[in-house]
Amino acid sequence: MDVTLAALAGRWTPLVLREFLRRGRATYSELSAALPALSDKVLSDRLSQLTDAGVIERHRTAGWPPRVHYVLTARGRALEPVMHSMWEWGTARRQDTPSPFDRPAKTS
Repeated sequence: MDVTLAALAGRWTPLVLREFLRRGRATYSELSAALPALSDKVLSDRLSQLTDAGVIERHRTAGWPPRVHYVLTARGRALEPVMHSMWEWGTARRQDTPSPFDRPAKTS
């Protein structure tokens, strides 16, 4: 569990990972646009953290200007069920959203 928590540490890390799970790959500017409340420094830190954890890889394309994009790795894709469980847990506890587990039983 410690390894999982270390990989997802930080307030914004799960949201950055969510974007990779949606897209598979992304540029810095795409992530910045998708998460406008996130400062450039924090986004840069989270990308480094996820890269160091092997969750994403940084790819630089040849040519001018140099372009960088980040790609979700198999290790990162393996976190999808964890992220989905976190989403379900949060959704079930959101006051304005009923839990999918609290639906009334169907009567015939």
